[in-house]
Amino acid sequence: MARIKAAVNAHKKRRKIMKAAKGYFGSKSKQYRAAKEQVMRSLRYAYIGRKLRKRDFRQLWIARINAAARLNGLSYSRFMNGLKKANIDLNRKVLADMAVNDPAAFAKLVETVKNA
Repeated sequence: MARIKAAVNAHKKRRKIMKAAKGYFGSKSKQYRAAKEQVMRSLRYAYIGRKLRKRDFRQLWIARINAAARLNGLSYSRFMNGLKKANIDLNRKVLADMAVNDPAAFAKLVETVKNA
C-alpha cells in the first residue's frame, strides 16, 4: 500500500496559523513555531476576555445605576430591593441605559420604588 504524505495538510495547517498570526510583532508573525505559540496564547486570551467582558459590563451598569439612584436619594441596594418588591422586572443593562439617556423616566421609577 502506498504511503500518504502529509505535505498538503501540513501546509494548510501552517498557512492557517500564519494567517492568524498576521500583524504580530517580530518573529511571531514570521516563524511558524513562534507564531503557533502566540496564536494559541491569543485564542486563550480571547476566550478569557469574552468572560471578563460580561463581568466588566455588569460592573459598569451597577455603577451607573448607583450614581443615578443616589442623585434621587436612594442607594443601589435599596433601589434594587424596591424594584423586586414593586414587581418591576428590568435588567441592569436597561436600567443603566435609562439612567444615562432618560433621567426623568429613571426619577419616576425611583418614585415608584420609594412608594413600594
